[in-house]
Amino acid sequence: MKGIKHPRNDVTINPSGNASIYDVIDGIDASRRTFIKGSVGTTALAAAGGLTLSGLVSTVQAGPVPAGLGFPGIGFESVPASVSITSAPAAAAVADKITVPVGYKAELFVAWGDAIMPGGVAFAADASNTAAEQAKQFGAHNDGMAFFPFTGADGQPTSDRGILAVNNEYTHEEILTPAGIAGASIAAVRKSQAAHGVSILEARRRNGKWAVAKTSPYGRRLTANTKTRISGPAAGHALMKANEYMINDNGSFPTGKLTDGFSACGTINNCANGVTPWGTYLTCEENFNGNFGSNAALPTAGSGEVGKLYNRYGVTSVGFEYFWHKHDPRFDLSVNPNESNLFGWVVEVDPYDPKSVPVKRTALGRIKHESAQYVVDAAGHLAVYMGDDERNEYIYKFVSAGKFNPTNRAANRDLLDAGTLYVAKFASDMTGQWLALQPGTIGAGGVALRDNANFSGANDAEVLAKILIKTRMAADAVGATMMDRPEWTGARPRIGGFNKIEVYCTLTNNNRRGTNTASNNKVDGSTTAGSARPPVDAANPREDNIYGHIIRWQENGDTVLATAFSWNLFLQAGDTKTTRAPKPTNNYKGNIVADPFGSADFGAPDGLWFDHFGRLWVQTDQIGDASGVWNNIGANCMVCADPNTGMARRFLTGPNGCEVTGMALSPDGKTMWVGVQHPGEAGTAASPELTSRWPAVQWGVQSDGVTPLPFGRPRSSLVVITKDDGGIIGS
Repeated sequence: MKGIKHPRNDVTINPSGNASIYDVIDGIDASRRTFIKGSVGTTALAAAGGLTLSGLVSTVQAGPVPAGLGFPGIGFESVPASVSITSAPAAAAVADKITVPVGYKAELFVAWGDAIMPGGVAFAADASNTAAEQAKQFGAHNDGMAFFPFTGADGQPTSDRGILAVNNEYTHEEILTPAGIAGASIAAVRKSQAAHGVSILEARRRNGKWAVAKTSPYGRRLTANTKTRISGPAAGHALMKANEYMINDNGSFPTGKLTDGFSACGTINNCANGVTPWGTYLTCEENFNGNFGSNAALPTAGSGEVGKLYNRYGVTSVGFEYFWHKHDPRFDLSVNPNESNLFGWVVEVDPYDPKSVPVKRTALGRIKHESAQYVVDAAGHLAVYMGDDERNEYIYKFVSAGKFNPTNRAANRDLLDAGTLYVAKFASDMTGQWLALQPGTIGAGGVALRDNANFSGANDAEVLAKILIKTRMAADAVGATMMDRPEWTGARPRIGGFNKIEVYCTLTNNNRRGTNTASNNKVDGSTTAGSARPPVDAANPREDNIYGHIIRWQENGDTVLATAFSWNLFLQAGDTKTTRAPKPTNNYKGNIVADPFGSADFGAPDGLWFDHFGRLWVQTDQIGDASGVWNNIGANCMVCADPNTGMARRFLTGPNGCEVTGMALSPDGKTMWVGVQHPGEAGTAASPELTSRWPAVQWGVQSDGVTPLPFGRPRSSLVVITKDDGGIIGS
């Protein structure tokens, strides 16, 4: 997530002294080049001048994207970049609409404020819906999502009916209420809290038309005040015990007690997501720090454990100016200092059981979780791969202690409570290590984590609890590789002859990389979140990395138990038309493979997901209005890529000022849902539609095709995409 609520080449010169990616590729041994070059033939590589990134680009032939190893091909041509102002408001810079390829149709499916459950009411165009009404409506600023099909009479998953679980990341306070003033009253705070969380709804297709089943018993909202359970090694620790409150529409009233450390209220800043192989949803709490504040001075980084923890996770007295703390003491850290520790977790939800209690799985660590991608290896071992979305943070892997049981759903319910959390260290020789975050792991200065003052405890159980609550600090201590905003992770399907465990991660950007004065995250965990200026390295080879890149790795031995891996860069994003002055390690053009050349340029890769046919889908998160360095790339977009060759096609462009984020596919592959977040985010309380009137400007009617779609303010939404010929999306 970027938006208003997010803290914001072939040259081998490298001031860090480490080998750049180009030097590294030329120096690796032949047995390791197979992974790097994918399926591009050796003859073509030789003709192109060898194994370099620019050489790979020049090997691509014109024409359709053909099928390959574990990949079915791409059958559409790229849509143009959206840089036109034809259908946008006067203040906008790009077309205020969704664009998809010829032969495809995009329709509105659900928008912020639409009813999704029994008792839900219609969206009020003046934003006058109450908090209680919002709690039965589709939440704000949707992000990651997943489709959970029902089982048909034939025992197979259905493709015309299922449950969509959708994250609602944050709120745009200026358009959330009629007054548009953040934290103006407890009523405004409660509405903002009700718009956060997760929206769970039933999707049905009847007579070829998809719609929300508004009276479905599966319809459900999780908000900032929903009861949740805390499980795993950190549950019950003193740092997980916060003030207990009685919560209602009129306020949060202290009971004078502490919570037990095994329960919490709410899930917030739900960014990307994951699923489990036993059919549950994983919602990831990202920028939770922004929802907190303080009515008094907070402890400083040097004043003790609490202040140091706040500093490392970016917790401040004003947060991101939601100002919940002005009317809700639960979010006022001056009176409730441990409440922020209850957020930053992966939360497991059973979409098929509306009465189930969401569970915060502490064994997966506490970070600004972006997504959670599972892999089950051939022996049944389960891993979950995760990124921590902030500049200079880390990539993680959790490996469960138990094995996945494909025949007994109930047997898997606690698999995410016991196991080992690892953090990645990328070496310049294209190998890497998974460093275990365990009490006995040796960190900086030869000191075991159990002997590190940040994690000291009465026994190893308490040490582990502290490691998980202070995950970032543990990763600092063991010397993990600082990455350029690691976001979504995706695992390539092992199909069609492809049988490797290969995982991808988007590294969205880092304008501090390689800039002066160089600094790294301190091993004592005292670095302010996002403040370091690391030098370029092999895994993050560009200074001022404003356009971002995608990294991938393969586990040694094709098992998730591996503690070693090989890696390479799948692509570096950029603008082939840029006239920006190059830097020693960054010409800003990237190396995206496209036909015609430059036709799929994009930057700030964020969302990343493989469909079950083997196509890789990437979504972007930049300013989205073609301003500044985005003048050629234009609106945010979604591209489809071949994991073998890197060939990419632009599939979709979004309306003005939006982020394109979240995607899901029906089992038959013929229906795709795509999320559009914060269109027209420059809108103000006085002029909500200043830069966008989407989605009303594009469709005029709701998903039922009849009910008028009100203007009044832009609305984050899901669109549903189908092919005119009824075929598989992407084919």
